Amino acid sequence: MASSRKFSIKQIAAQAGMGKATVDRVIHQRGQVSYQTEQRIKMAIVELEEQQSAVMLSGRTFYIDVLMHAPDRFCQAVREAVNQQILEMSPFRIRPRFHFFEQTDVQSMRQQLLKIAQTDTHGVILKAVNDPLLAETINVLNAAKIPVVTLVTDLPNSRRLSYVGMDNKHGGELAAYLFKQWLNHAPEGKLLVVMSNEFFSGEADRVSAFKQSLAQHCPKLDIVLSQGSDGVEAPMYKKISDLIATTANIKGVYSVGGANTAIIEAFEQMERPVEVFIGHDLDCDNRLLLAQRKIQAIIFHDIQWDINQAFRCILQYHRMLDNVVMKTSKLEIVTPFNLPN
Repeated sequence: MASSRKFSIKQIAAQAGMGKATVDRVIHQRGQVSYQTEQRIKMAIVELEEQQSAVMLSGRTFYIDVLMHAPDRFCQAVREAVNQQILEMSPFRIRPRFHFFEQTDVQSMRQQLLKIAQTDTHGVILKAVNDPLLAETINVLNAAKIPVVTLVTDLPNSRRLSYVGMDNKHGGELAAYLFKQWLNHAPEGKLLVVMSNEFFSGEADRVSAFKQSLAQHCPKLDIVLSQGSDGVEAPMYKKISDLIATTANIKGVYSVGGANTAIIEAFEQMERPVEVFIGHDLDCDNRLLLAQRKIQAIIFHDIQWDINQAFRCILQYHRMLDNVVMKTSKLEIVTPFNLPN
C-alpha cells in the first residue's frame, strides 16, 4: 500500500472507523485480518486521496457514513455527488465514508449500521429497504444520538432524522402522464413495469401512484409487473428475457429501478420492439441510451441537491446550521432533445 504513506495511521483509522492497531497490521502486513477489514482500509485510503484532491477549508471535521443498497452505477453517482458537495460545505470539513452493496440482505445491513454506530460517526446517509428490523436499528442509532437521513427511498416508520430525494408518488404520476401522451392511441396492450426491489418504499410509492394514474388515463393498457433483481444487470436480463418469452403485446416499459441497458438488450435479443421506454435517474447508462434514442424520456431529480440537503440536515442536528428548510427534489423530464452535457 504505497499510497498509504501519504497518510498517518491515525488518519486512516479515523477514515476507516477502525482501531489504529488494526490499520497498522494491514499496512505493514503484520498478523491476520479479515478480507472485509483489509478492503475497508484500502477504501479508506482511496477516500482520503479523493478528499485531499478537494481544497478543504479549515473547520470542524464531521465523519458522515454513506450506506447504500444499490447498483454500482447509482452508488458511483452518489459518490461523485458527495465528493462534489463537500466543497459546498465550507467552513465545515466533511469526511465521507462509503459502504456500498449491490446485493445484500436486511441482517447484513443491520450489522453494518451497528458497526458504524461503534465508530466516531456524526451521521449516516442511508439507502435501504423498508424493513421493521432496519427501522428498529435506526431507532438504536437515534437513541445513541447518531442521526440517519434516508436517501431516495424512505423508512417512514423509523426515527430517521429526515428523508431527502424526490416525491416518489409524483414521479409515478408523471410517468403515467407521459405514457398517456405516447400510448393513448393504443386500443389495447400491456405495459411492463420493472422494479429492482419491491421493498424499497420509494419504488413501491412510484408504482402505486403510477397504477392509479394509468388506470384513469389509459384503462385499456394492462400492467405486467417484474421485480426482484436489485437493479443488477445480469439477473435483470435473465428475468426480463424469461418474461418476454411468455408475454405478448408489450407496448411500453416503465423502468422504476434501473438496469435499463439489460432490459433493452433483452427486448432486442428477442426482436421485440418497444414503442415507449421511460425510466428514472440520469446516470451514464441512461445518458447513452437517450443519445441512442432507445429511451424516450428519463424522469430526473438532482442527486447533488439531495446530498446537499442531507449534509445540511446533519449539520443542523449538530447545531452547526440554523433554519435548514428541507424540500423534495424538483422533477424534470429529460429527452434526447434536451440531454444536458
